[in-house]
Amino acid sequence: MYEDLVGKVVVVTGGSKGIGTAIAERLGKEKMKVIINYRSDDDGADEAVQLVEKAGGQAIAVQSDISTEEGVATLIKTAIEHYQRLDVWINNAGMENQHPTHQLSLEDWQQVLDVNLTGVFIGSKAALAYFVEQNIPGVILNISSVHEQIPWPTFAHYTASKFGVKGFTQAIAMEYANKNIRVNSIGPGAIETPINADKFEDAQKRAETEVMIPMQRIGDPEEVAAAAAWLISKEASYVTGVTLFVDGGMTLYPAFQDGKG
Repeated sequence: MYEDLVGKVVVVTGGSKGIGTAIAERLGKEKMKVIINYRSDDDGADEAVQLVEKAGGQAIAVQSDISTEEGVATLIKTAIEHYQRLDVWINNAGMENQHPTHQLSLEDWQQVLDVNLTGVFIGSKAALAYFVEQNIPGVILNISSVHEQIPWPTFAHYTASKFGVKGFTQAIAMEYANKNIRVNSIGPGAIETPINADKFEDAQKRAETEVMIPMQRIGDPEEVAAAAAWLISKEASYVTGVTLFVDGGMTLYPAFQDGKG
């Protein structure tokens, strides 16, 4: 669909499952060369590579910890060694867990912040350094959440990380706009992914979620991937520093639907 993406090289962190795999597969359809990062899911990473190749792209899976500079450096090195360049960096890796805040351990807080926010910083820093050094009009895309706007009680650390991603995205988008480097985010809402599988298989919990969505349905990972493909393409060449919510209207205060309130 986006001819300018053909042959470009993209890193997708957390690409072995869910939204990450859907993005990788979609970019395979755009005939891109995809570095699929993963932490521990070997089978998922192999399957993602196969999906990209079947879709028409090229792919390689790389195991590394994106919350460390060494792990990110491995991804940059792989992109250059295998595909000779880097054009797009997608910070997708993320995690969550639930705790009442007064019972939230420092360890759990730090682990979520390390992946969801520090990982975004380290990956973006490395990509920016490469883009500036090579004078490439690169693109960074962060996969954030509706919870960069909607507070989420008992997920305070996750909420803090996503509010942080929002501010970080806007700050570096402004900082590097004059170098033709674009930085945006996608804020998914409730999406059918492995992390949500148990919850959405419960009919009551699924209904409780759907009532918070004006479109009254759970989204598909492919819908997030479609937004990602557009945002990294030249079709979005004048778009930087924004979060595109892919959420069925969840961020529109659905309690007020039908004129209530």
